[in-house]
Amino acid sequence: MSTSNSLSMLALTGVYLAERLNSFLGKHWKNFASQNYFDPHGLFISVLWSGPLLFVTIIIVVNTLFTLCHLIIRWKKAELRHRARLARDKQE
Repeated sequence: MSTSNSLSMLALTGVYLAERLNSFLGKHWKNFASQNYFDPHGLFISVLWSGPLLFVTIIIVVNTLFTLCHLIIRWKKAELRHRARLARDKQE
């Protein structure tokens, strides 16, 4: 498993756990904050936690798709060169 896949899975796990994190922090907000930012709908945690993690995951997916397209193009060029070489050798 590559590094980008690991980071993507870690980010998506963080998004998945955001609801639980929001409820936990909503119950214990007095220990670390002066007011409760953690509403029942999870807007605060979504904007400051899940949003950036989803953005990073989207960047990783787009980068992976570009890399795959580049590899497919290289593979197809090599295949066409190989076929041309075989056709040339067959003619000789």
